[in-house]
Amino acid sequence: MKWGWMVLLPVFLVGIVIFNRCTTATAVNVQPSADPFKKLSDYRFFVGNLADLQPNEGVLPYDLNSSLFTDYAHKARFVWMPEGVAAAYSAEQMLDYPVGAVLIKNFYYENDERDASLGRRIVETRLLVKRSDEKWDANTYVWNDTQTDAFLEIAGENIPVAFTNTKGEKLKFTYSVPNKTQCKSCHNEGNTIMPIGPKVRNLNKNFSYEDGAMNQLDKWASVGYLTGYDSKAEHLKVAVWDDPTSGSLDARAKAYLEINCGHCHSENGPANTSGLYLTTLNFDANRWGICKTPVAAGRGAGDAKVDIMPGHAEESILYYRMDSDDPGIMMPEIGRKLVHTEGVALIKEWITAMDENRCEF
Repeated sequence: MKWGWMVLLPVFLVGIVIFNRCTTATAVNVQPSADPFKKLSDYRFFVGNLADLQPNEGVLPYDLNSSLFTDYAHKARFVWMPEGVAAAYSAEQMLDYPVGAVLIKNFYYENDERDASLGRRIVETRLLVKRSDEKWDANTYVWNDTQTDAFLEIAGENIPVAFTNTKGEKLKFTYSVPNKTQCKSCHNEGNTIMPIGPKVRNLNKNFSYEDGAMNQLDKWASVGYLTGYDSKAEHLKVAVWDDPTSGSLDARAKAYLEINCGHCHSENGPANTSGLYLTTLNFDANRWGICKTPVAAGRGAGDAKVDIMPGHAEESILYYRMDSDDPGIMMPEIGRKLVHTEGVALIKEWITAMDENRCEF
């Protein structure tokens, strides 16, 4: 009997090791202090077929009230945080995310937007990883043609894209995956990389989770991803830019401009010297560009004299630059190759509806 235990003990211990490995091998694998993995699959954010984007335990899907335009790409967003830590609530600014938190954004195109059953193509996945209390790290992973994995790409890449939109129009263009420096140029607040979208006012909406619909802020708090949040209090909420039932024309236009332009055009953004602050928390008409002459615009101004000429979109620099795909004129200056026809139409409607007698020159 004694010898039997001596023989079996090593086998028992090996079994424990194997069991522990099996129970942890499928968990999300994020190492904040280490270099980024070369493959997206190494993080284990998703289970099963990677391209299905089926979230692993603790990986929570989310959406925004108004989303940044990226050449008509659809986006599937997820957040993950290490066990035992959470983001701290902030009413107006970005949530204070804990070290190790990851924001995951997948960019994809439906082959035919009229019929989702025809499949999709994921082009890239961008990760924002909170490496330390003061540092976020941005990394991009480009998907292979077989859609089996995505690979770290520092230098950026140009990818041919073709799809059919909801109108039956076939679009074909070159999609640009940003390089690491370009990521920093947008995700920049006070010379520090920061997230853009997941603030309270953009997260404050219902989301259809597998276990039912729920307000995203309530959900984050319930799973331990948000502290300092009072579910009974009123919280800021921006309009959905393309949903007239979500807010006034003014509210929707400003929500659109904030998510697409406000990360640069803000007091702490790279375009702060412009004096043009396109955030929904700005209530100064001049800083919104209304009747405001530009600090500097060059040929980007066209023949227009002010950023926004009330009643006259065609005489407004803001509209002129949004309606261009010329790299030397267009705004935003990176992140798109195409003109966002629907977004530009909203801004034109907004400017046209303004009282044309507001300006005094």
